[in-house]
Amino acid sequence: MSISYKRLFHLLIDKGIKDSDLRKLSGISAPTMAKLKQDKVVQTDIISKVCAALNCQPGDIMEYIPEQKDEGK
Repeated sequence: MSISYKRLFHLLIDKGIKDSDLRKLSGISAPTMAKLKQDKVVQTDIISKVCAALNCQPGDIMEYIPEQKDEGK
């Protein structure tokens, strides 16, 4: 299972918001922003803070990427 935050960064571009602006608006730290950029696991309270700052829903900033099954088995 994998979560991608590409939608978040597309949304930031569309709204003309810099990463540093989002950090200030949402109260998230630089290391947390780095986790988002690397599609690493973040807690749901972080998702809530980002959604509140951007006035959006979780599906607007993240996407579930299912694991690819090995077809050789």
